[in-house]
Amino acid sequence: MLSHLLASFATLPDPRCAGRTRHRLLDILVIAVCAVVAGAETWVDIAYYGQLKQSWLATFLDLPGGIPSHDTFRRVFSLLDPQQVEQCFRQWMATVAPPLPREVVAVDGKTLRRSFDRGRAQGPLHVVSAFATEQGLSLGQVAVTGKGQELTAIPMLLSNLQLANTIVTLDALGCQQAIARQLVAQQADYILALKGNQGRYYRAVKAYCHTACCQRWVEYPADYDAFDHRHGRRVRRRAWVLPLGEELAGLRAWPGLQAIIVVETIRQVQHQPGTRAEWRYYLTSCPDAPAVLIQAIRRHWAIENSLHWVLDVVFREDEARSRDRVATRNFAVLRKLAFNLLQQGKHQPGSLRTRRRNAGWNDNYLTRLLTCARENNRAAAP
Repeated sequence: MLSHLLASFATLPDPRCAGRTRHRLLDILVIAVCAVVAGAETWVDIAYYGQLKQSWLATFLDLPGGIPSHDTFRRVFSLLDPQQVEQCFRQWMATVAPPLPREVVAVDGKTLRRSFDRGRAQGPLHVVSAFATEQGLSLGQVAVTGKGQELTAIPMLLSNLQLANTIVTLDALGCQQAIARQLVAQQADYILALKGNQGRYYRAVKAYCHTACCQRWVEYPADYDAFDHRHGRRVRRRAWVLPLGEELAGLRAWPGLQAIIVVETIRQVQHQPGTRAEWRYYLTSCPDAPAVLIQAIRRHWAIENSLHWVLDVVFREDEARSRDRVATRNFAVLRKLAFNLLQQGKHQPGSLRTRRRNAGWNDNYLTRLLTCARENNRAAAP
């Protein structure tokens, strides 16, 4: 694992003046990754971790100038080109854990809420990530200045991922014909949430689904019907996978479109009167069975629950008060590197927070995380 990481970042250009450096760039990167895995949250934490673990780090790093200071870590990560750092991260993931066949790859954005700077009239950084839901790994990220720029980041992120034979899910912002065309060109299938931002298409699909599901229900019985009673809520979910009828002839302009998915959710919350019904609509190019499509829609939320929530709660990303835009963006990559390495330790007992603590206390455990090869039990593509 460490060899793959070093190989992927070996091409990262060093922005420092040649001949005037005391520390190797790869040493700085590896120390920072190990420190964040072990619980470091600031540049001061990273430098202190390196000082405490210098004898262990020297077993596999050259460290010609010893351990860099916290100012050196901050300065180097403020100089590194964040686009190149993100590209190296995506290259590493493509090497060690490419998406599985028919794996659901969820794409969504997250705002680093405390990365703003009022003095510079600088808003918080917004990061668009891709998440392999079955493996539980972050595949890559692209950062933009604000949520309004997310639509420009999605094509950039997708174009640098290996998505052949996967199912890519996006929310309503990513429901664009250009993105659908790009995914089809990359030999991937898509499930796109359809909402009011696609005005006439949304109205046409909504009217068609209402007729098919409510008035012609004998002809179109639900493909999925299940009850869920958890967390003080009773939920009934019904879903239909509907063919493209003549009423939806205008949607044939969407590249690769195969069907419409409509999901009805009826929810009753404990100690609250009445029930609430909600209808959601999706466009899909998938030829898979309805059960696969419904599961894919449910899996999309894994990027919120298993990545964004973990970054906030375990890595305290939303609390990080960094004003330098470049350093903040690069530190976000460090967190995802650490997250993916810790995911390799799933076979160990305890939560991810516990595994992170163990990595700080137990050098042997961190060594296993860095050197173990991920078990390759991927089935061959059909």
